[in-house]
Amino acid sequence: MLFARLFVSLQPYMEKNIFAKLIAQALNLNVETVGNTLALLEEGCTIPFISRYRKERTGALDEVQIAAINDENERLKEIAKRKETVVKTINDLQKMTPELQQRIDDCWDATELEDIYLPYKPRRRTRAQIAREQGLEPLAQLIMLQREADVERAARTFVVGDVSDVATALKGAQDIIAETISEDERSRQQLRGSYRRTAIITSKVVKAKADSDEAQKFSDYFDWHEPLRRCSSHRLLAMRRGEAEGILRLSIDPVDDQECIDRLQRQWVRSNNACGRLVAEAAEDCYKRLLKPSIETEFNNLSKEQADDEAIRVFAENLRQLLLGAPLGQKRVMGIDPGFRTGCKVVCLDAQGNLLYHEAIFPHPPVNRRMQAMVHVQQMLSDYHIEAIAIGNGTASRETRAFIESILPTKPTTPTNPTPPTIPVFVVSEDGASIYSASKVARDEFPDEDVTVRGAVSIARRLMDPLAELVKIDPKSIGVGQYQHDVDQTKLKRQLDQTVESCVNQVGVDLNTASSHLLQYVSGLGPALAKNIVDYRRQNGAFNSRAQLKKVPRLGPAAFQQCAGFLRIHGAKNPLDNSAVHPESYAIVEQMAHDQGCTVKDLIEQKELRARVNINIKKYITKDVGLPTLTDIMHELEKPGRDPREQIEEFSFDSRVQTIDDLEEGMVLPGIVTNITNFGAFVDIGVHQDGLVHISQMANRRIAHPSDVVKLHQHVTVKVIEVDQRRHRIALSMKQV
Repeated sequence: MLFARLFVSLQPYMEKNIFAKLIAQALNLNVETVGNTLALLEEGCTIPFISRYRKERTGALDEVQIAAINDENERLKEIAKRKETVVKTINDLQKMTPELQQRIDDCWDATELEDIYLPYKPRRRTRAQIAREQGLEPLAQLIMLQREADVERAARTFVVGDVSDVATALKGAQDIIAETISEDERSRQQLRGSYRRTAIITSKVVKAKADSDEAQKFSDYFDWHEPLRRCSSHRLLAMRRGEAEGILRLSIDPVDDQECIDRLQRQWVRSNNACGRLVAEAAEDCYKRLLKPSIETEFNNLSKEQADDEAIRVFAENLRQLLLGAPLGQKRVMGIDPGFRTGCKVVCLDAQGNLLYHEAIFPHPPVNRRMQAMVHVQQMLSDYHIEAIAIGNGTASRETRAFIESILPTKPTTPTNPTPPTIPVFVVSEDGASIYSASKVARDEFPDEDVTVRGAVSIARRLMDPLAELVKIDPKSIGVGQYQHDVDQTKLKRQLDQTVESCVNQVGVDLNTASSHLLQYVSGLGPALAKNIVDYRRQNGAFNSRAQLKKVPRLGPAAFQQCAGFLRIHGAKNPLDNSAVHPESYAIVEQMAHDQGCTVKDLIEQKELRARVNINIKKYITKDVGLPTLTDIMHELEKPGRDPREQIEEFSFDSRVQTIDDLEEGMVLPGIVTNITNFGAFVDIGVHQDGLVHISQMANRRIAHPSDVVKLHQHVTVKVIEVDQRRHRIALSMKQV
């Protein structure tokens, strides 16, 4: 009893040790490093915090590696939990043996565990179960031995009760044999191997739907087949969507069913007598009725899971690029949500993004109050000292930009830009703006304004700081995903939340201007603490130090440790409060300044004081602080609070093209990358229909992925190579330009 209690108390520690070894092996990492990372995660540390401020303990692992450790740890926890169910069920059946228990203990593969569990798993009433209830299991065992010379004579002794004749007895015994074969681990692994090597995915159109308009987008897959192992994520998800919409029928089959049956029969048939023939028939029945459907379902699910993972990875990478898009910064901005019939909603914001004024103008048909709109825009530009203009990229975007640029004063002519306007004009993606404008976040921000005003404000703020504005919108509504509504939604949300959190903490957040929605993604915070910070700021004024965070209700030492390094206070008395140096390292910087006979401010401002000849950082190594942290501190002192994002660039579409009808093959046009998938990149060329640059048309060399060549919102030059008016498809190339 004492040993049992001790075993239970030690089990979590034993599991952690096993997990560290398994994860290190799977990810090719050091066991001690993985163990330390798991310990930090168990302590409640966030991935951004561990990656930035605990490099000594993790061996300087990056966020991707730490996230992989965390995911693998969660997977192993799920298997451990499943093991408990398996062991309990087998124990309840009183069929547990020391050997079986050892196999379960040593197993950390979900598929293998289910194979071990399969013979003991509760199931619906099968044909084999009915045969067992009729007392036919001894006959099945006799046949499987394949030694009985007269099997029909042996079967007659089982013709009792519901077993009406010898044929029924033999058929029931074969049902038992078939189920026994289907539960055999070797048989299942053998068939899995065949599927892994040779499985073909086939897609056929449902004939009744072939001519419908909704079926045309799936026309590439009306008669399609390819090896499953070569089927890309986007093709598989496209076929799955066609299947879900009732347009396609899919199947996954090995290249040769008979070869699989022969292999199964070779495993189980050991004689050429009547018993052997019965076993051979049972093996064929097992393959067609039990094994093949089971393994096909397994590979269906596995291929879908792999496709989901790849699509989610692409989505997360696109989202990262979008969130880390170049910001304009704190400028006074005019935002315009363009439109024809309903007019253009215009808003004017101050440098902090606060709404100063809004009105609707109607410069386009059918209302056509162009002169009035011109006067009003010029008045707003003057009254609110506008420094930049953001125009949404939706309906009437090109026309609105042309109208705005026609009334802006211009700078002196230059050879490269003959008439540059004095106020820069930017076209901003509207994706998700309507979702934001109708959301609770928008209603809380602008309770007295309608959705059109909120949408225009969102467009303007996206120009100022894409990250701060886009975090308010469900990532699935931003328009950079690949079949995002078809993938595992729980996995997708977890990955996207992790991506948003990573981006927010990589950039850092201004503690005195950030919204509660942005603050909730800061390491260690969440919706409740973010709201408490904003409420405290509203009641007590701007924060003047990070230490003041400790006065925020319910923000304890643990939360302070996790969040402080990612929050910035511009103009703080202590300049380190506007840097990525963590408060726990302030003493180190102060000691460096003391040793140089200067202040911390002098150390930041005067490069010569930080020179290696003056500061030997090895001198400041302690038990907890090593070279990685000290190196980060020195880099941060060079440019405290620096924004890692690039500078924004102006862009204009080609004035020759307004709609898809204006396009001609061979045209060379400027464009903006709007979405990146595994098969290519979508590019906006200003005709309200994005064109596709297929991966084969991206470079004059073989590339592994489109992201090797382009980034989201990158300005590119493309050539029109095909225009399909019926399907509204534009094929572009970057190779020929």
